[in-house]
Amino acid sequence: MPSDTVVIGRTSGDLFALVDTDATGAPTTSVEVPTDRLPQTVAAREAQGDIRWVWADSASLAPRLLDAGVRVARAWDLRLVHGILRDAVSVTDDHGLRTHVEWDAAASTTATGDTLFDLGEAASGIPESVDAATAEYGRQLAVIRDSTSAGALRLLCAAESAGALIAAELHAAGVPYSRAAHEALLERELGSRRPGGPPVRIERAAEAVRAALGDASVSLDSQPKLLRALHRAGLLVQSTSRWELAEHDHPAVAPLIAYKKLMRLYTANGWAWLDEWVRDDRFRPVYVPAGVVTGRWASSGGGALQIPRALRTAVRADPGWTLVTADVAQLEPRVLAAMARDTALAEAAAGRDLYAGIVERGAVASRAEAKLAMLGAMYGATTGESGRLLPRLRRTFPRAMALVDEAARTGEDGGVVHTWLGRTSPAAGETWRLLQSQASASAASGIDETRARRSARDRGRFTRNFVVQGTAAEWALAWLADLRTRLAGFSVPDAVTAAVASGPVFARRPHLAFFLHDEIVVHTPVELADAVADAVREAAATAGRLLFGTFPIDFPLDLRIGDTAAKG
Repeated sequence: MPSDTVVIGRTSGDLFALVDTDATGAPTTSVEVPTDRLPQTVAAREAQGDIRWVWADSASLAPRLLDAGVRVARAWDLRLVHGILRDAVSVTDDHGLRTHVEWDAAASTTATGDTLFDLGEAASGIPESVDAATAEYGRQLAVIRDSTSAGALRLLCAAESAGALIAAELHAAGVPYSRAAHEALLERELGSRRPGGPPVRIERAAEAVRAALGDASVSLDSQPKLLRALHRAGLLVQSTSRWELAEHDHPAVAPLIAYKKLMRLYTANGWAWLDEWVRDDRFRPVYVPAGVVTGRWASSGGGALQIPRALRTAVRADPGWTLVTADVAQLEPRVLAAMARDTALAEAAAGRDLYAGIVERGAVASRAEAKLAMLGAMYGATTGESGRLLPRLRRTFPRAMALVDEAARTGEDGGVVHTWLGRTSPAAGETWRLLQSQASASAASGIDETRARRSARDRGRFTRNFVVQGTAAEWALAWLADLRTRLAGFSVPDAVTAAVASGPVFARRPHLAFFLHDEIVVHTPVELADAVADAVREAAATAGRLLFGTFPIDFPLDLRIGDTAAKG
């Protein structure tokens, strides 16, 4: 009888094997199929029931299935799971997993070639054979089973794998995007596009800066040369940041700030960006799940994690469709409250703005102070104004502050910390340990001691934030995964116009179109917008319960329904 777990990998030449496994990951039965028949075979098995597909790397395989119109409900990404288990402090017996360094390869980019599949060495450096995949899956199951927190670790691996599927689907569906709206914004801000040079408004700003500095040839894009020109003009600044420039009264300041703003738009999201990344009314960035050590996603192309707010107006739903946009209010402080089981902080957050709740509890005098103090506590800004306010937070929310303070001490001592589900921070490097060892030696110089203390504090700031940011990333993955499942269950009315540019899988179903840490955008037929909004809220509540059980913390959403992703 077929199992509910199937490993996919190459056998030889143009053949793939689908291997059914038992509960330990051991193979039971298998079938070989030619490459060109793989999508239909996967679709047929998917239709038979709830299958978990096990493969080497979702970024290599999932996009090709999606291009063929095949979406799978569940997968297990061996490469991503290997990275979690390799470093997890809860692993007591690695069953030889850490010796298989071939699974440590970096993420592959989304496949875009002409061949149906491009697995193995060419795609990501990881093994392509079904035998290697089956063996690794067995090791991973054994490692999780024998760990000290099997349930949490299993949940993390499943969430990470779901995230890899979602990343591929986000790229396949794309962000509905209006090139015309983007070009109108560029013309309004920069002026007309000019071949061979920047637009006229940038040129005029540059001319005004040079005139104010009395230097017609200074390069405004070379930091050292610009600083020297500013110093010669009497502007003794240490950098060309807008904040520092704004502190000075000089005729060069206003046009220089304007120039830098215009150049940032022109170089990061100008016409060249449009030509490269927007096709057929879709912006298709390349997401990298777990691209940051805390588990946060990164982007390897298109700048999905850096879209300026002004460009959100170009994110436009297709005719007959709309966008449900939602972001979480103060995600990381709420996660901190739940991790620490700090009921006082949870009560400050209950049903309202968390920072306002902190003020109401008398910890600080204003919302601005509450935000500054909380961010300082989580990110390690423990000097200056943040440092002055932190003792008040420690008195009012002792459990939460104790958690991040302990994480910082562990990091300063060279130890590792882990997230709620078990993602573990990188160990201190050899250079760091050598510096600490030299500083503690009796012959250490004062300079060595100062460097060692600074290095220890830096590591403490990293581990302080790791536990919170990493757990927030886990909550976001749980939110995404649950919402993805809910969206797959929607029935779209026959009269709905197909969103053809979203591809064969998503042309006729509401789907995730964008994700940024604590924000999502769903592209949905207008008729389903209210139901999709309810699904977004329900998925957020479910993610909270999945991670934190009955602890009384809520995750309120700023949710909007409209034709664009811009905030009102």
